[in-house]
Amino acid sequence: MLGILDGIEEYNNAGALIGLDGDEGELLGALKRMNPVKRQRTMNKLANTGAPSRGSRAEMEKFFGELPAHIKEGLANGGLRLADMTIYSIKPVTSKTIKMFETQDDKEIGLRNVSNAKLPKNQAFMVSGIYLLAGVSADATKDKIIATEFKGLENFNALANGEFSLKSNKKQIVPETSNAVFKTAAYHQVPIGYYKLANPRLIEDDILIEMTIELGSMDGVAANTYIFAGLHGTVTTP
Repeated sequence: MLGILDGIEEYNNAGALIGLDGDEGELLGALKRMNPVKRQRTMNKLANTGAPSRGSRAEMEKFFGELPAHIKEGLANGGLRLADMTIYSIKPVTSKTIKMFETQDDKEIGLRNVSNAKLPKNQAFMVSGIYLLAGVSADATKDKIIATEFKGLENFNALANGEFSLKSNKKQIVPETSNAVFKTAAYHQVPIGYYKLANPRLIEDDILIEMTIELGSMDGVAANTYIFAGLHGTVTTP
């Protein structure tokens, strides 16, 4: 169970990666079987929490116990690390229902950075907050869409008065909530269009991500209007 604990020193909740919060009998048995020098080194690693983590990293560390076993092992032995990440996707507003991540999507720079609406193997992602921005492209060509300036929803009334929801593996991360939470231009302590989750949640690898925008009206929505959605947080990565 303990394996090579090369990666645990940098985490504040390292015990959850190796089962300290679970099968303590197995852990104690493994420690007793070690020679005294190795036992002391292992205990020093477990006790070394370092400086307290902050932001989405601290949120991710609280969820170590819920990570799949193969990702726990990767973090514990140093094969995986934690990194900042924003998962993003751009979609046109052509109907009252906009699915921001779809199974037919391919990863493409400037449009989205995940394929098939799923994280790749060995990536687990803690959603700490969400961006939602909108812009009007010069036309519907890919280059113009990528070059669009995306802004807050303050001047996109039909979008701001809609709703969004976020699911992973059919489980709600955010139930139907007003898009008005993304109108942050007057709040200088957060980025434009950013909604900080009070209840961060984990998205596991190879699990469908579903973010849906629902509009009550298309009135005033200009042609070639596009939405940028970004899920901000911490991810496991090699």
